[in-house]
Amino acid sequence: MATTVRGKNLEITQALKDYVLKREKKVTKYFDNEVNVQAMLSVEKDRKIAEITLKVDGVVLRGVEANDDMYAAIDLVYDKMVRQIHKYKTKLARRMKGSSFNAALVEGPAEPEETFEIARTKKFAARPMDVEEAILQMNLVGHDFFVFLNSKTDTISVVYKRKHGKYGLIEPEL
Repeated sequence: MATTVRGKNLEITQALKDYVLKREKKVTKYFDNEVNVQAMLSVEKDRKIAEITLKVDGVVLRGVEANDDMYAAIDLVYDKMVRQIHKYKTKLARRMKGSSFNAALVEGPAEPEETFEIARTKKFAARPMDVEEAILQMNLVGHDFFVFLNSKTDTISVVYKRKHGKYGLIEPEL
């Protein structure tokens, strides 16, 4: 089990690190395989923010919670992660009915099955361009994201506008 605890605008004390490590057992007990846990603890103005990212079997689960108290934010985010794990495991169990899936890992009441309705399908020609041109195109069409064929990596990539006004790039990991 690999666990990383980092801080942003906050020095990670041994007490905070121990608290995160103690609480991580709430989520790792649901998995048999190696779980990679990344915790980012940050402070913005008067808000303490705890962000937990779990990587297990190629699946990424992420939760963010904020509170006036960092320890309370950590508790809240781990509770949120447990709910996400239940939801994920319930969906997985429904898909794998009759297989060797261990349904005992799914505890608590079953979540109602979520249905996804696609309102519109859109096709576009993905022409090769660099990241800067993709950002320009995104801004021209007035969207928050833009899908393009990255001319440098020859893969489909996504640029997006982040909350703080800067840009992000999503590239597939091959």
